[in-house]
Amino acid sequence: MTDDKDVLRDVWFGRIPTCFTLYQDEITEREAEPYYLLLPRISYLTLVTDKVKKHFQKVMRQEEVNEIWFEYEGTPLKWHYPIGLLFDLHASNTALPWSITVHFKNFPEKDLLHCHSKDVIEAHFMACIKEADALKHKSQVINEMQKKDHKQLWMGLQNDKFEQFWAINRKLMEYPPEDSGFRYIPFRVYQATTERPFIQKLFRPIASGGQLHTLGDLLKDVCPSAITPEDGEKKTQVMIHGIEPMLETPIQWLSEHMSYPDNFLHISIIPRPTD
Repeated sequence: MTDDKDVLRDVWFGRIPTCFTLYQDEITEREAEPYYLLLPRISYLTLVTDKVKKHFQKVMRQEEVNEIWFEYEGTPLKWHYPIGLLFDLHASNTALPWSITVHFKNFPEKDLLHCHSKDVIEAHFMACIKEADALKHKSQVINEMQKKDHKQLWMGLQNDKFEQFWAINRKLMEYPPEDSGFRYIPFRVYQATTERPFIQKLFRPIASGGQLHTLGDLLKDVCPSAITPEDGEKKTQVMIHGIEPMLETPIQWLSEHMSYPDNFLHISIIPRPTD
């Protein structure tokens, strides 16, 4: 992989200032003050909200405390989506801090999966990494790793340790020099305006003629509505990690440098602000 370590670092240390407030209908012993946190974009809500939970449980009646869940402007936030993806998809054009509402009851069974322990997040995370490696290397890299390497990936993410994580993840981002790239790019495209969870299909980083496929090529193939016609007005934004990459960027480079720790490129298509 080309060594643009500064990019990897900038992606890893991306943070979103967030204000958590308790839902108005929750029953409390005394008034619940809001709680502020800098959320790591690359992590998951249920990994980084222990302090939020403790803060609000102090003012709750214990019999009222059930499974915690979060919502933004009426949309329950999926804990198995990375935090940066949730923000880009639902809140990227709003003022900071991001305002998240905390709930302890009426868990939205239809919208959210239960997450009773960090083991559930670890299992989901490792399943994504294995799926990504099946696409990139026919699972050869992940299968050659030892169990302790898998654990190191997880602990690096959980403890926010860049070097610990990348010491192992680097191997997942390599490919034989004769290949010029991965077998297929692990990506998911999310559209803010549809109920469909995401679009995912097989896409090669190199065209049959040998030229590099770009982000624009990928979008033309899987989500043509995201591409502005030459004579048309730009109606959407394409976001990865809170920025709009140029559509000419090679998709292989994006996959190596701007994938989330689960090894997927999570791409949000959102309506362009009309102001």
